[in-house]
Amino acid sequence: MTICVGVKVQDCIVFAADSTTSMQAMTANGEQLTVNTYDNANKLFNLCKGLPIAAMTAGIGNFGTSSISTVAKDFRSLLQSEDSEYFLDPATYTMEEVAEKARKYFYEERFSSLDVKPSGSFQFWIGGYSSGADLGEIWEVVINEGNCGPVHCTAPKDQPAGLAWGGAPDAINRLVLGYSIAIGDALHAGGVPKEQIPASIAGIGQFTQANLLNPAMPTTDAIDLARFLAETTKQFVRFCPGSNSVGGSIDIATVTKHENFKWAARKHFYNRTLNPLETDHV
Repeated sequence: MTICVGVKVQDCIVFAADSTTSMQAMTANGEQLTVNTYDNANKLFNLCKGLPIAAMTAGIGNFGTSSISTVAKDFRSLLQSEDSEYFLDPATYTMEEVAEKARKYFYEERFSSLDVKPSGSFQFWIGGYSSGADLGEIWEVVINEGNCGPVHCTAPKDQPAGLAWGGAPDAINRLVLGYSIAIGDALHAGGVPKEQIPASIAGIGQFTQANLLNPAMPTTDAIDLARFLAETTKQFVRFCPGSNSVGGSIDIATVTKHENFKWAARKHFYNRTLNPLETDHV
């Protein structure tokens, strides 16, 4: 499991993700078992160096023998190669174009070619600025049980602010929306017909949602909000029953129109004093 948080305001987009990854196995009776967890996975990426584009991932952690971190870097290399069909022209690209290319590469080229396809859900968020745009966008690619629908814009450029989150959503749902992910089941158990549940949840949200986001929020405060939401989920999961599926360091990055991609917080597997030429490769 994972927590991924995206914060969009007028000045920037901030992505934050935890670092825990779980190793799963199937028991003899077909139940999924967590056999180990590691707290140093990379889930947040500089997707195209020199451009204001970031990405983060939740869910399935490997396509075959390649981690999603490696697959994302393979994709990055293609975006920067003029000989590739995935090449991104810095002068004319759009964020929708980046999302469509990500869907094609991750789903059609890498996932669909696997002999044994992993079950479960894969989420890949892409946040950034189209060439020459004043406001950023957040797009999402989702593979669920082997199927991948169209790319979806979770924070369009014509809206000055927006929040996106996924992986282990319950803590943020409770804090921001004001209700648990189980609210639909609760309403149905209370006698609300299934076809009326979406409208009922929307009506409840008008009274329970917390207004934490302001479009004019400066970049530093947007970073603090993303960190707060990710850390809150980390502690929430820590005290819930079951394996600790969110944890490790919280990696945070920003993208802005003029400063492009910048790390705000990140872990390193190497001693930076021994690697003076390293330029934050993830």
